[in-house]
Formats: sequence, structure tokens, C-alpha cells
Amino acid sequence: MARSSVLAVIIVLLLTLGASAQGSMGTDVLKTSGGDLKVIHVGHGSVMFEHRGKVIHVDPFGKMADYATLPKADLVLITHEHGDHLDLDALGKIRTDKTLVVLTKICAEKVKDGIVMSNGDVKTVADLKIEAVPAYNVAHKRDSGDPFHPKGRGNGYVISFGDCRVYVAGDTENIPEMKDLKDIRAAFLPINLPFTMTGAMVVDAAKSFGPQVLYPYHYDMGQTDLPQLPELMKEVKGVDLRILKKK
Repeated sequence: MARSSVLAVIIVLLLTLGASAQGSMGTDVLKTSGGDLKVIHVGHGSVMFEHRGKVIHVDPFGKMADYATLPKADLVLITHEHGDHLDLDALGKIRTDKTLVVLTKICAEKVKDGIVMSNGDVKTVADLKIEAVPAYNVAHKRDSGDPFHPKGRGNGYVISFGDCRVYVAGDTENIPEMKDLKDIRAAFLPINLPFTMTGAMVVDAAKSFGPQVLYPYHYDMGQTDLPQLPELMKEVKGVDLRILKKK
């Protein structure tokens, strides 16, 4: 077989593997002023977006998918330094020499050439407006009394895809700063214990800033109130609860 034919077969196989991998994940599509936004919950705290030919990964974690089969990233957002969010092996599989990586100061100690953002920072990266917002615990703490996620160390991110503002909260509770979020089309809020939110906390968070669409996530590992969430969310008007699970 000619070299060009072999190469063509390899490319088709790789594309097929990538499409198959995505097809098993929970997906959704949101309409934006810049065209459709494909929303993919890879699993746990890992999310992927596809918009106008660009691929954005948030917290790639190798236990949730084989990242070698997923599309290479134009942009990666890392919320904090814990291993299920900062996975250097998974990051390496989707990062190219053109990939931009947004991360926290602590994460930058392990990842070279990243763009550091702190709580409150706003930057345009890969032609997308990125806002870093706080992500931390108040109620849930370690035996030492320290919160699982101290204030100031981690980020959540608001990403503007045209007129569609998407909030990926990272590991956080229903913190007061959520009340300052405006015009959020869709939000990924974590629900698992003891590290992030109870179902009641998710409900309170949704009430505080009113996203049009709520995607619970981070429920793959540990104790979770996810089964009770649909019933709890009935008291929150105007928020469309969408649970994206692997098929």
C-alpha cells in the first residue's frame, strides 16, 4: 500500500477513535451569537468545549478518559493544583506548542509557560474573555480544621463564547462571591462530599446567580447528593437542570 494511502487510513482511524470517545460522554449544544457551542462533560471535574473551530479543555483528568484520543487543545484552563484537576500526563496528551494554558500561581510551579490568573483577574486568551472567580470551602474542612480548598488558591472561570457566558466553578461551595456573577447562560457546579457542595448548597448557589442552564458535575467520585438534586431544584424557577452522563 502506498505511503499516502497508509497515512490516510491512520488519520481516519484517529478521527474515528476521537469521535467514538466523545460519543460516550455527556454532551449538549448551546446556541451563541458566534455559532453553536458544544458542551462535553468528560467526567468528574473535566469539561471540554468546542466553538468556532477551537477546543477548550478544563481540568483534564486521565482517569475520566484517554486524552490521547481527544482533540488537541487550543486552550486549557486549570482550576487548582489537586491531582484530579492538575493531571500533568493528561495535559501533555492534549497540549501542543500552540496550546495556551490558564492556571493558578501554584499550578504554574509545575506547568511551564502558563498564563497565571488570580481571583478577580480578567484576560482575553485565545480570543475568549476569561474571568477568574474565587473557589473555596467554608463549611467542609479537613480533620486539621483547614478547608479542603482554602480561599485564594483556586479559581473558577467564566468563559464568554460570544454572548454565552459559561461558568465552570471548580472545587467550591456556595460562596458569597457567586452573587456577583451576572448573565450566566450555563454553569457547572460541583456536587460531592466532603470536598465541594451538598445538594442544598447547589440549590442555594443556583438561586444566588440564576444560570439559565445548570450542569452538576464532579459527582463521579465520593459521596454525592446527585440523585436528590432534581427534586431539590424544583424550588428554583427559571433554571434548566441538565445532568450530562456518559452513555
